[in-house]
Amino acid sequence: MDLSTLGFAMGSAWLSGINLYMTVLTLGLLQRFHLANLPGDLGYLAHTWVLILAGALAAVQFVADKIPAVDSVWDVVHTFIRIPAGAILAAAAFAHLDPGVRLVALLVGGGIALSSHSAKTATKLAANASPEPVSNVVLGLGADAVSIGGSVLMASHPVLMISLVVLAVLFSVLLIRWIFRMMRRLFKPQPKESMA
Repeated sequence: MDLSTLGFAMGSAWLSGINLYMTVLTLGLLQRFHLANLPGDLGYLAHTWVLILAGALAAVQFVADKIPAVDSVWDVVHTFIRIPAGAILAAAAFAHLDPGVRLVALLVGGGIALSSHSAKTATKLAANASPEPVSNVVLGLGADAVSIGGSVLMASHPVLMISLVVLAVLFSVLLIRWIFRMMRRLFKPQPKESMA
């Protein structure tokens, strides 16, 4: 196992938790135009039907991610899609290795995808609680940019991606804790003043 493959496995899992379809589309296009050499079975992302499907779903997500009520429902439903897909992408990077390594990659990839998906979902839920729509649009555009930029970075510097993913997972854990504390304070029942 080389560090480059590990970078692709961890990076694709982490990015899939943020925007699965944009990640698959970007990685597939990079492979298709020979701008990247994806390890293991990730090369299948360059197949025409995968690119068409990922492109169509990326377009739907681009719109859904900017509408507060739709965005929340979309993220909840995609809990059951992004996390398993991140696990599968991580395992696919190690397709040339023995099943034990692929199983570990599957489990770790699912955990990495869970961390980024949870951080994104919690952040968007907190933004959706505010009455103004601008923060939701900015966060959605930011997630799109991270998915595309992260995929390009992973293709050119997969070893650097390992460090970024480790830092991002740690940041996600801290961010989720902070958001839940803030939400708990916000919705904590206030003690009633006694009338004398």
